[in-house]
Amino acid sequence: MDQTPSRPDFSTRLLKVLSSSVLNVLVGLTGVAVPIVAWASARVSVKNVLLAVETALLVFMVANHLWLRRIYIQLRRANNRAMADPSYFDLVRSHLESELIADFGELADGHLQVYASEVPRLSVLLLKTLVDSPSQPKQVLAADLTTNPNLLSTRREYLAANRRLVEEGGTVQRVFICWGRDLTREDFVRPLLELVDYHRSLGVQCGLAVRDRLRAEQAIDFVVVARSAVLVEEDQGDAAYVQGRSSVYFKSVERWIGRFESIWGHGMLSAPATMTSYESAARPLLTSGAWDEAQARACVDQL
Repeated sequence: MDQTPSRPDFSTRLLKVLSSSVLNVLVGLTGVAVPIVAWASARVSVKNVLLAVETALLVFMVANHLWLRRIYIQLRRANNRAMADPSYFDLVRSHLESELIADFGELADGHLQVYASEVPRLSVLLLKTLVDSPSQPKQVLAADLTTNPNLLSTRREYLAANRRLVEEGGTVQRVFICWGRDLTREDFVRPLLELVDYHRSLGVQCGLAVRDRLRAEQAIDFVVVARSAVLVEEDQGDAAYVQGRSSVYFKSVERWIGRFESIWGHGMLSAPATMTSYESAARPLLTSGAWDEAQARACVDQL
């Protein structure tokens, strides 16, 4: 995942300066000192200048306060005196607050990190939000590293979100990225094609890519939502997926769109054409009840 942290732009640096506690303390102290100096001064012209400065500082502080309220989340801090063990509560609260602040800090930078148990819920959230938002195009581009088709078929809420997106006029393109050796195994191919059939019944456009023939940067599990976000997952069905972490990026989405298009392809070499060619050989073998691994391997070699 070649997501390198970008340098903060001018607006980000300006935001940090204007919201810094040091600046606000200096402005506050200056606001206290100016009227004292104006009161002590005997010259009317000096008093007028200082009062003008004081007025400007007051306007700045009010405007800055209103601005900070708009760009920052304000949460009430619990009173530890109401707790059974105040010191213990403070330690737990401090730990949870630091985690929460870190998460919101990442999100403010256009990046969100989640762990395996949260990935399905976040996937559904991204798709549902696309349906309800004005974002265009209403398009999802998904590259699935498919090592266990049965696992993908259990994500019912996510599949329902796919259906709703299509029903609302959106499109979903999904390419199943499979190892060549798996495409020769009947116990893998049967659930895979059943999964493909189910996706097609939802209105999803399906394609196939042989993982052995992809470059390392293409063999990644990711979902691009419109031109707004990309969810990058670990291998599905592997231990890494169960225990690993995934990321959502809200920046540099175009790079992932280009990556998907390089996998999807065009014409006779496209992922949908590859799926069609593979199905034309694999489905008759499945229906015959006499799976021929050598024949399946020959088909995969020609893809």
